[in-house]
Amino acid sequence: MTGVFDTVNRMDEETFVATFGALYEHSQWIAQEVFDRRPFGDTDGLLSAFRQVVSEASEEKQLALVREHPELARRAGVDATLTKASQSEQASAGLDRLTPEEYAHFNVLNTAYRERFAMPFVICVRLSDKGLILSEMARRVKNTPAAELRMALAEIDKIAALRSADVLKRLEAGA
Repeated sequence: MTGVFDTVNRMDEETFVATFGALYEHSQWIAQEVFDRRPFGDTDGLLSAFRQVVSEASEEKQLALVREHPELARRAGVDATLTKASQSEQASAGLDRLTPEEYAHFNVLNTAYRERFAMPFVICVRLSDKGLILSEMARRVKNTPAAELRMALAEIDKIAALRSADVLKRLEAGA
């Protein structure tokens, strides 16, 4: 995969941000800051730079990042802010095919979580299924706000890592 990183390291800022800006939901500022941390030798170096930018951000920016994520189990076509990546990821966990009872259960948990933390529940749905997501929602709503912010950011990093792998595969195929 070294060749792909030659391509990544030669990108101008506009191309880099266009390529990697969607790794973090509606938060291209992260890719803009990561651009200045080039060159990257491998996937670990790239992902480390992204995680570092997020961890160095102010708590206000971190909360804003979490709040850019959609509530889980929102109906595609109903939530205009749902990105194609989020739609696909939620579909991979079956969240686009909920029974009315499951949908109601998600809504109850989403509401309780949002009221407690003033942000949406975030989990890497590509590494989960409906049952795990529901149990994690019920468990994590009991966390402290500080612990839950850390959990949400860790899950966002997992999401970004999977999205990055997709981007790098596309770049490698095109190289």
